Amino acid sequence: MRVVIVTESFPPDVNGVAHCALQTARHLVRRGHTPLVIAPAVADPAADADAPCAVVRVPSLPLPGYPQVRVALPSRRVAAAIAAHRADLVHLAGPFVLGVRGMTAAARLGIPAVAVYQTDLAGYARTYVGTGEGAAWRRLRAVHGAADRTLAPSSAALRDLEAHGIGRIRLWGRGVDTVRFRPGLRDTALRHDLAPDGELLVGYVGRLAPEKRVDLLAGVCALPGVRVVVVGDGPSGPALRAALPGARFLGRRTGDELARIFASLDVFAHTGPYETFCQTVQEAMASGVPVVAPAVGGPLDLVDHGRTGLLVPPGDPDALREAVAALAASPATRAAQGSAGRAAVEGRTWEALGDELIGHYLEVLRERTAVAA
Repeated sequence: MRVVIVTESFPPDVNGVAHCALQTARHLVRRGHTPLVIAPAVADPAADADAPCAVVRVPSLPLPGYPQVRVALPSRRVAAAIAAHRADLVHLAGPFVLGVRGMTAAARLGIPAVAVYQTDLAGYARTYVGTGEGAAWRRLRAVHGAADRTLAPSSAALRDLEAHGIGRIRLWGRGVDTVRFRPGLRDTALRHDLAPDGELLVGYVGRLAPEKRVDLLAGVCALPGVRVVVVGDGPSGPALRAALPGARFLGRRTGDELARIFASLDVFAHTGPYETFCQTVQEAMASGVPVVAPAVGGPLDLVDHGRTGLLVPPGDPDALREAVAALAASPATRAAQGSAGRAAVEGRTWEALGDELIGHYLEVLRERTAVAA
């Protein structure tokens, strides 16, 4: 198959959309298919040197107030690249700006499209501007409604899409690298550096942005014998350093270094209420670390409350603090939940999820052929 992946974000960006698009491209190449990626331009001209396939970059601008996020500008490159690649199918990753152009081009060229829902844009609109949810859903309905199939990452996301009038939905989760993220990477020297007095390490990994609600960890910072570790960067960084006294901020970490940090934690705490999936929860589970996460969105599918971690009401700092305190008081519970979490994700490899995605592609192509006949 010749597949064009039109994505709102791609490495060197660090986020769920970029990571999933990269893993999709890698898997297609491994299976003998020919992908092409279309993504917003980034500042680094050598950014795509290690990409698994050709990448077409579309002119973009940094999002005001959040320069780590770039938004594509109108460009004829999208349609031209799809046509030149002689695509059998267009994969729209988190479509909203660039993805809308990809959907328009696919429709004009008569090429089937699979749209992958990944970002709660309505929730982001509520967080950043206090309004605009209706407009966000209208745009999402337009692009997903035109696609041959929409893939939702979690049961909660699927229900949300259906409630807003979007059809032809299937469930497609995310894989996790269980070789890279594993309990055996727990590092005594790193733990001593982060917690020299033997404190319990509670970690957050992700963007430092308002919608992630990392500020909710303030109460956890006040727990005796607990050290909070924050991994990531973003516009909320300076404010969070003031709001989380005693926390260690490690900045952006990736690859094997990130895997070593995950495995060295005692508890992983996620705070954001707008996760359609939440890949970092899976990475913590693969690392054998119990998880505390909000009982909303993607974590509802990932965390088995009381067995692989604890779910708490979203936006409730007291419940978050109490859940961490309960795990801090019971090493046996932490060990049991960490082991159960690792076992729960061992079959969720990117290879397995990639093959599942190719199955969706083939079904869409067969349906198009049947209609044409």
